[in-house]
Order: sequence, then C-alpha cells, then structure tokens
Amino acid sequence: MRQIIFLLILLLFQTGYSQEDAWVFFTDKPQANSYLSNPLSMLSQRALDRRNRLGINLDIIDVPVDNNYLNQIKQAPGITYKGKSKWLNAVHVTGLQTYIDNLLNLNFVNKIEYANKNIGVVTRPQPFKEPVIPMTSRRVNFDYGYGANQINLMHGEVMHQHNYTGDGVLIGIIDAGFIDVDTAPLFQHLFQNNKILDVYNFVSNNANVYQFSMHGSGVLSTIAAKTQGELVGTAPDVSVALYVSEDVNQEMPIEETYWAEAAERADSLGVDVINTSLGYQTYDIPEYSYTMSDMDGQTSFISRAADIAVSRGINVVIAAGNSNGTSWPKIGTPADASNVITVGAVDWNGIIASFSSIGPTADGRIKPDVTAQGLGTAVYWNGQVQGGSGTSFASPIIAGMVACMVQAFPQKTPAQIKQDLIGISNRYNNPDIEYGYGIPDFSQYNLSGIKTYYQTSGLIYPNPANGYIFVKLNKDVDYQIYTIDGKMVLSGKSQRKKIDISNLSNGIYFFKTGNLIQKLEVN
Repeated sequence: MRQIIFLLILLLFQTGYSQEDAWVFFTDKPQANSYLSNPLSMLSQRALDRRNRLGINLDIIDVPVDNNYLNQIKQAPGITYKGKSKWLNAVHVTGLQTYIDNLLNLNFVNKIEYANKNIGVVTRPQPFKEPVIPMTSRRVNFDYGYGANQINLMHGEVMHQHNYTGDGVLIGIIDAGFIDVDTAPLFQHLFQNNKILDVYNFVSNNANVYQFSMHGSGVLSTIAAKTQGELVGTAPDVSVALYVSEDVNQEMPIEETYWAEAAERADSLGVDVINTSLGYQTYDIPEYSYTMSDMDGQTSFISRAADIAVSRGINVVIAAGNSNGTSWPKIGTPADASNVITVGAVDWNGIIASFSSIGPTADGRIKPDVTAQGLGTAVYWNGQVQGGSGTSFASPIIAGMVACMVQAFPQKTPAQIKQDLIGISNRYNNPDIEYGYGIPDFSQYNLSGIKTYYQTSGLIYPNPANGYIFVKLNKDVDYQIYTIDGKMVLSGKSQRKKIDISNLSNGIYFFKTGNLIQKLEVN
C-alpha cells in the first residue's frame, strides 16, 4: 500500500512538473558581418556556386547560430539542449516550464514556442520582427525492370533518352535509416562512382546511417537504383547525401529540429534537391500534436524550415502522407509548406490511391501539387526488389525527375522548376484536392530552350504524323521544327499550309511558328 501511495504521489508530481519541449528563438546573429564577408566559413563552394547560378544572395539566414548564445543556453539551470536551426535562429530544449520561461531573462532570447499546444508561445513585450523569409547527342535507353511502369506513367524515360539522368546533381535524402545501402548490390554503383557525398545521423549524432530502418533504403532505390533489368530509378546517375532525422523509437517534436539541422547541412553541402518522405501530425504526448487547422505552412517548425530551404535555392520534395480514410484525411507537415513540391500517390493506371492524403491546406492552397505511382511501387526492401505502397515512394520518384530537370536547366530557380512540373501535369487546368495538378508528363516538357512561347494544341494535324503535316491557321506561316533538346532540324514557309516532314526521323519534336509551339510526334 505504501508503494501504491508513493506511486500516486509521484504521478501527481510529474503531472504538475513535467518536462516540456520548446524552441527558443534568438533576437539576432552578432557575428553576421564576419560570416557574410567570409562565406566559405559557413557554406561549401558548391553551395555558393548554386546560389550564384540561381541569383540568390547570401543573407543573415545563412549565418550560423551564435556560439555564445548557444553556450549560455546549454549552461542554463534545468535546461537540456537538444538541437538547433541557423535558418530559424533557434534552439530546441527540454526542461520544466519554469526553467524554460526563465530563458526570456537572457537579453538575446526573443520568444519561446512550446510544442505543448496548451502552453503555446511566450514572447517579450516588444516582439522581434523575424526576417521575411549542355546537352549531348548520346541517348540512354534503360531496361527499367520492375520499375518500368512508375517511370513510363510519367514518360520520364524521355528525359533519360536525352541524357538527363541526374548526373552532376546532388540530392539530399532525409529519412529514418538506410539499412543495406552499404552492402546491397543494387546500390554498389553509388560507392564505386563516389556518388555518396555525405552521411549523418542527427538522432544519434554520428555518421551511422546504415541501420535503424529500411524506409530510407526503399526511398533511395526509387531514385538512384541502377541495375538494368531489375530496377532503374528516376535519376540513376545522381549523387546523394543521406541523413537520418527520424527517431524510429518515438514520435516527438525534436524530430522537426533534427530535420532542420539535416536540411541546413544539406544546404551547406550544396544540394540541389531534398526529398523527405516523412510527415508529422500526432505526437506521443497529445498536447504536442497538431490539428488540421495548423496545416497552414506557417505554424510548424519544420514547414518554416522547409520553405527557407527553398529560398536558399533547394528544390524540396515532400510526401503528402498516407492518412486518407482515417480521422485525419489531410496532409501533414511539412507537406503543407507553401513552396515545396508535395506529392500524392496513384496506382499503376494513374488512379488515386485510397490512402493518399488530400488537401487543401488550412489556408486553402492546392495540395498535393502533383502525383506519381505510390501503390505497388517497385522498391528495394529486405534484400530484394518488391512492391511497396505509400506516398513515401511517390515523392522520391518525383524528386528524381526534378533532379533531371535541374540537370537540364541548372539556372532555373525552385519556383520555376515547380511551375514547370505543374505545367506539364495532366490536371493542370482542373486541379483538385486528391490529385493536385495531376501526373507530370515529361514528353510535354520543353527541353528546347525556347523561352518565349505559348504552348498550344490543335495548331497542326495529323499528330502523330508521317510524311506531311498541315497548319490549321488561315494562312501560310514561317515555321521552325526543333528536336526536344533544342536543335533546329527544319524551317521554312508552309505551302498551302502543308509542310513536308518526310526527312524527319521518328521521335518527338517541337513545331514553332511565331510565339506558338506544339509538340509534334513523328512515327
């Protein structure tokens, strides 16, 4: 009986004085000028080159968290330091609320955001205003093996046939673990060709990423596998950085901070694309959990970090989630972030998967942005290629294709890449809450480099054609016909609106007259 009474007293004590998770935001970065005048002290040359290529200036967001501030937090009574984010100028701590609130006495602490929704945000009386945030002629024909349908559904093989296979592009994959990646034959080309440029485990704070979970291995296989006749991914020649941010033993807000740390490291390395097939809605401590009204792209720590990643020039691709048909049918976070590419799942035939989380966001934006095969997807799992399901696998399929787009147009910003992707999707004119803008069709992607045009349909006929085409305009026109990689192969003036194309080889071209252009298929 004494032990029972003692246990009840202990439980009551813990209820009133429980440990809390919180993010502590700082007012400034005192060493900003020093870092900005010496950019290699905070970013790699590759990262700086990417910024220069995209015309993105360095700013205070890139500057690391001040070490003096960090040390004072670590030394504060009753506080356990868990992680940090330079982009959000914040640290993640745990402790009793009393001790955490005391951090506001430090003059460099601007505000505190508690994961516990019953506590919320604690700020200073004068709140700090946060800053606003070459083509070659070689053609590649892969035997995609079990992965043929998931790339053919998007006509992604067209990109590969024009030598856009992700070569020279760097993808950061932030996930739960990468079991077997260091030993499975399917991934050995990555090691043999020095394609794995960085690894880190932010949960364990070490470089051990090849355990914990098979999830990241499956994700990686849809992008970078390159075993012909078995599985070839959507960007088989890409380079990768592998990061663990998901703690498989719990679901807690610290994982959002680990994700931000991983994204910041990826940025410093110079990645072009980030894929994350992770999402957060419900935590082990109910008071930390989100509501659907929080899915506005601004509430969660991780979504704010994801949008900053995009502002740094990184194309961020996120799985929509697998919760449709449950009490939470909608996307989680960071899939709600405004500027990321959120991906839903369809089946072999392009029909929406019943589990694929739906939109819109809490503030009414279209989500998901696009869809890809996420039901019966060919992935590496437990020593073999087998069928897997989830938006977790639809997302990296798109991320790999985004890497090919970056290879084709390295000067395009993430906003331009996203708009291109949406623009070639089959529901572009009629998006909805399930498919978003639909399945991208890369046979429609303008690789010609013609920058000023209005893409149209019904301009020429027949299409596909063989021998002749006719222009539907009411006059003869000056015209040019380009290969998909931008080489002009035919030009002239139509004769009685008729054009001889008998000398063109079978394939896909672009027909252009004035500022009008249409895809032309010759067979």
